[in-house]
Amino acid sequence: MPQIDLSKRRRIMQRSMKLGHCICDPRRVCPCEIFTTQEICPCAGERPDPVALEGIKLTEMVHNTGCASKIAPSDLEKLISHLPEVVDPAIVSGLPAGDDAGIYRLTDGVTLVQTVDVFTPCVDDPYMFGRICAANCLSDVYAMGGEPRTALSILGFPSETQDGEIMHLMLKGAMEVFAEANCSLIGGHSIKDEEIKLGFAITGTIDEEKAVALGTVRPGDMLVLTKPLGVGVLNFARQIGRGNGVGLAAAEASMATLNKAAAEAMTEVGVSACTDITGFGLFGHLVSMVRRSGVTAHVYADALPAFEGAVEALREGVIPGAIERNREYVGDDISVAEGVDEALVELGFDAQTSGGLLMSIDMQRQDRLLGALAARGVSSATIGRIVEESAGKIHVTSGERKKVAIGNKTWETDDMLDNESSEKKTHLPECCSDVFGKTEVTGTASESAKAFGEMIRAVGSQGALDTRTKELISFALVVMARCKPCIEAHLAKASKMGITRDELDEAVWLAVAMGGAPVWMFYKETATEDSAEGGKCCD
Repeated sequence: MPQIDLSKRRRIMQRSMKLGHCICDPRRVCPCEIFTTQEICPCAGERPDPVALEGIKLTEMVHNTGCASKIAPSDLEKLISHLPEVVDPAIVSGLPAGDDAGIYRLTDGVTLVQTVDVFTPCVDDPYMFGRICAANCLSDVYAMGGEPRTALSILGFPSETQDGEIMHLMLKGAMEVFAEANCSLIGGHSIKDEEIKLGFAITGTIDEEKAVALGTVRPGDMLVLTKPLGVGVLNFARQIGRGNGVGLAAAEASMATLNKAAAEAMTEVGVSACTDITGFGLFGHLVSMVRRSGVTAHVYADALPAFEGAVEALREGVIPGAIERNREYVGDDISVAEGVDEALVELGFDAQTSGGLLMSIDMQRQDRLLGALAARGVSSATIGRIVEESAGKIHVTSGERKKVAIGNKTWETDDMLDNESSEKKTHLPECCSDVFGKTEVTGTASESAKAFGEMIRAVGSQGALDTRTKELISFALVVMARCKPCIEAHLAKASKMGITRDELDEAVWLAVAMGGAPVWMFYKETATEDSAEGGKCCD
């Protein structure tokens, strides 16, 4: 306990008691609850002793965690609709456009992109919260195709009752992420608040002609998402004592990961539209895209990537309030096909913090985008397509054929199918090179198929590397590509070659090192399914 100035305490408390109100918080009487429970007088400048930070649980100090603490989108939209119009010829994109960030032209050669975001802790560790908050606030600039330059902090903190070291760690974590983004924290503002809140105002630069909007989706586009869903429900489950440790760890790692690499791939290939997925959930952000674009989106519920435990929690009725608020915002602009798992629909409404980028891209460019993402170690899932012009609708179906990225090539697979053949599975060409030598087709397609099969057999044969080593490399590659049929084929092949589970696991960790938590979650899920079916993946 630091030295207490008893004379100062007495003078302050006497003044407060005479007024009948605490002089630093008129809502309280003196002596206040803080004095009676902690034996400190905040009005006299007394502060609590330092605490063991490993025992701090930030999520237990707030009502709603992360971006779930934001005002409901339907309430916000009503408010914004009554604001006066801002007329300025230098505004390239502002409030009416509803984009992730505003764009303002300073001169013919200089165009700014600006955004701000503030929210409550979504994790317990102050340092990790700072990292996640910075990554989240930078995402709006990345979603527009801009380059962040500077940041200003906005901090709310109960400084009279909590150790100030928590603030230090939050800002330290944030500054490390800003350094990764080559963005400089140059100042900020702080206020006393009963709940912890942290945010940043980001200013960046952007090529006006290459800026990516969210309201320019076109029929025929495919929808690609770069991070799994389920952050909101996992955090809510933790708050009520039903947390999933593995899922939460993966979610925290994902939230702290910048969308910088994904944005670079997007800029390199060129997309129709983009937004980042945060507090309004996948469907809330997607409905903004389709409403402004005047199109209908078909979303494949079975293709939605999720952190471990998120869908299971939703099936058990662990549904946070933000899901209801986001559902209200989307309203009647969403329809769900018969037979779709309701938990997957709830997942689409779940509020995300520092979620991935949702990109709408012409089908002809989709392969290039998936390849560019994979080359940068960014996981992705094709979750839907744009089918027609409309007033802005979302239709959720059970499944569709999807494309998966393997290195810089992309193949269609029936792992995610239409409703008529949900049990069918098809291996990718890489796994079944013998098929190409037997396929009865004519013309140049036959020649190409046979040639490709010969190439696959050649690269898998003995050379500078032995066939056993090449099979382990192949196994790591198909796990990173997250192709279940490919894994089945390679498991069978590895078994025949006498490759052990420990060797396969060690190879997989190389894929995890490159692809991150989503790859590990996919492998664990696939391994569990294989074990349940009597396989040897999880002996």
